[in-house]
Amino acid sequence: MADKDVLKGKGEELKGKAREAKGKVTGSEEEQLKGKAEQAKGKVREKLSSEEEKSRKRT
Repeated sequence: MADKDVLKGKGEELKGKAREAKGKVTGSEEEQLKGKAEQAKGKVREKLSSEEEKSRKRT
């Protein structure tokens, strides 16, 4: 399950990077911000997943 969340997080990060790049190319600050937010969401998902995994290993 943790691996799935890590992959989803990586996917969200990649989508966010693409969205941010699209915003830069088109000059849309809103798209850039949405892309950065999506990247952050992906990083949080990854971090939570790895922390859950560490917690399971301790018990």
